[in-house]
Amino acid sequence: MQFVDLKAQYQRIEESIQRAVAEVLSNQQYIMGPQVKELEEQLALYTGTKYTTCCASGTDALLIPLMVYDLQQDDAVFVPSFTFFASAESISLAGATPVFVDSDPDTFNMTAATLQEAYDRVIREGRLNPRGLIVVDLFGLPANYEDICTFAAEHKLFVIEDAAQSFGAEYQGKKAGSFGDIGATSFFPAKPLGAYGDGGAIFTNDERHLELFESIRVHGQGVDKYDNVRIGLNGRLDTIQAVVLLEKLKIFDDEISSRNSIAAAYTERLQDIVKTPIVPEGSRSVWAQYSLLAKDQAEREKIIEALDKLNIPTAVYYRIPIHLCTAYQELGYQKGSLPVCEDLSTRILSLPMHPYLSDENIALITTEVRKAL
Repeated sequence: MQFVDLKAQYQRIEESIQRAVAEVLSNQQYIMGPQVKELEEQLALYTGTKYTTCCASGTDALLIPLMVYDLQQDDAVFVPSFTFFASAESISLAGATPVFVDSDPDTFNMTAATLQEAYDRVIREGRLNPRGLIVVDLFGLPANYEDICTFAAEHKLFVIEDAAQSFGAEYQGKKAGSFGDIGATSFFPAKPLGAYGDGGAIFTNDERHLELFESIRVHGQGVDKYDNVRIGLNGRLDTIQAVVLLEKLKIFDDEISSRNSIAAAYTERLQDIVKTPIVPEGSRSVWAQYSLLAKDQAEREKIIEALDKLNIPTAVYYRIPIHLCTAYQELGYQKGSLPVCEDLSTRILSLPMHPYLSDENIALITTEVRKAL
């Protein structure tokens, strides 16, 4: 059994992928070929945004927008601690200081309330200048953007949506990637919409943002390719990744429906013995992961051990919240600084989740979880 079964997906679209890749090999335009522009147009239509800029990775999709804001070391950018390291790392790479925000115990996302706590702490300490925030849609579920964007507007903070795990999800009838000032996503292979290597995309409705993204993506290039007008990076997307994503986009909505059916089956069979994921009214998750909460760390390890005996893979996202990582020790966070996400890190457990998970496998997984408890 696979945690994410890319082979099953490939078997479904093998012929179309082979044709698309063969075309790239024939044309020999391996980086930023014409299919990249086609992908950008399709992604903009899908998210309902005006402009999309494809780039080399999900980290670049966060870093490039942050570079637009000309951040300094004493600028604070708020970010959840309970997420993948790149969400905070991009802030540091852009020259600012990440300020970590605690999680909601039910959705696992940042909320306006947890953001307010972090903001008040920064104001009390008086060392940093609040500039913006990165909101992460954890495990495929969009955050509460109505409240968060209201808070940001009141305090004149920019908002970047990190939709690396939520591309394809919805909040109040709008697609992930379309919230805040700028949206960003990742096409890492295991993501709901994944390439066959690294890739990412940035979404905006601001034409000036688009111009800056496209310049920064190619070493700060100006009108003349040899006149670099700003500091940039090598953030271009390979054409082969673009054609893979174009083919996968054709079956993406069908796969999302399957993911939701599988998640519903998990929840129906497990909700009486563990805390199963909550999807608020008006939201639709894309289920990048199906993550349940055990009673405590010992119970989690008991489930892992039971499933491992049958070669059923599991994963823990994230055993160490970012504020407690070695790389950020100098910021002075201690255990107990962000109690909710620290508690989540000891209890969270993700089960296999992909559109090709069979009913038999769902029954086996849930039966073994119940036996373990």
